[in-house]
Amino acid sequence: QVRLVESGGGLVQAGGSLRLSCEASGRTVSSYAMGWFRQAPGKEREFVAIITWSDSTSYADSVEGRFTISRDGVNNTVYLEMNTLKPEDTAIYYCARALGRGLYRQTGDYNYWGQGTQVTVSS
Repeated sequence: QVRLVESGGGLVQAGGSLRLSCEASGRTVSSYAMGWFRQAPGKEREFVAIITWSDSTSYADSVEGRFTISRDGVNNTVYLEMNTLKPEDTAIYYCARALGRGLYRQTGDYNYWGQGTQVTVSS
């Protein structure tokens, strides 16, 4: 059983920064693609970023240039560095493990999810 635990969320003013962490059990981070998704109230869960086992990355257009995904294979942790935050970034952020090693953007391509961490950006 794979366990993913997110942390680092909180309340921040627009223009500020936060760094989310996702600690995974086992060798998940080194062997599979890992993604970040978010879900705002009343909206569907949406793709934010992904990093593959070979460190290829892909981002949603809405966060490109502001967010950076990275991983630490030794500590089995994936990070999401979020800069220049906007009120529309407010959501619950979820870490997820993909079914394989590709650059997956659909929720159906992921089979393990964390419990989520709340990010609130005030204007």
